[in-house]
Amino acid sequence: MISDAMAELRLRDSPTSKHIDFEALDGYRFADGEGFPASYRAFVRYAGWGRTFGLWLIYPPVRPGYADGLHGRGAQLTKRFRASYRDGEREAFDWMVEPDGHWSLAATLEVFAWSENGDALLWNSASRTTDGEFPIWESRGVDSLHHLGTDLREALPLMRERSDSVFGPRPFDVEPLPATRL
Repeated sequence: MISDAMAELRLRDSPTSKHIDFEALDGYRFADGEGFPASYRAFVRYAGWGRTFGLWLIYPPVRPGYADGLHGRGAQLTKRFRASYRDGEREAFDWMVEPDGHWSLAATLEVFAWSENGDALLWNSASRTTDGEFPIWESRGVDSLHHLGTDLREALPLMRERSDSVFGPRPFDVEPLPATRL
């Protein structure tokens, strides 16, 4: 079942999905033994791989031999994010966790999407909600923490609103991108 937030997404063309690893989407397990949040799985199934709101690249799990996957690119961006925040904490750059976060939170966040202007969308897989979702955070310029919602369904309208305020309204929300081989 597609949630209202997903069904409201306007796709420019058919979603790009030939490289998505749907077995991993349904079978991957986090440290708590649970899988990907339902809102993320619904988004990947509905929108595939593309540029969301003219800006965001939400990484799906991909089959071997393909780039731009959650476990490849997302993992590398998570390492960079955490290293930056460890440095920021050592330097007492407390503004990096404002307005909504704290240092211990930053250490648990994982990048699952990246914007073309250097912002990160993160989830906290250490704080799964009772309905199996991960809280969603945004780090603008990798030097702030903004809570966007309890799941991707709540975050999407805020992401659209912010994109519209910067770039103006767009005729579509998701622009499918080609699958890229490594």
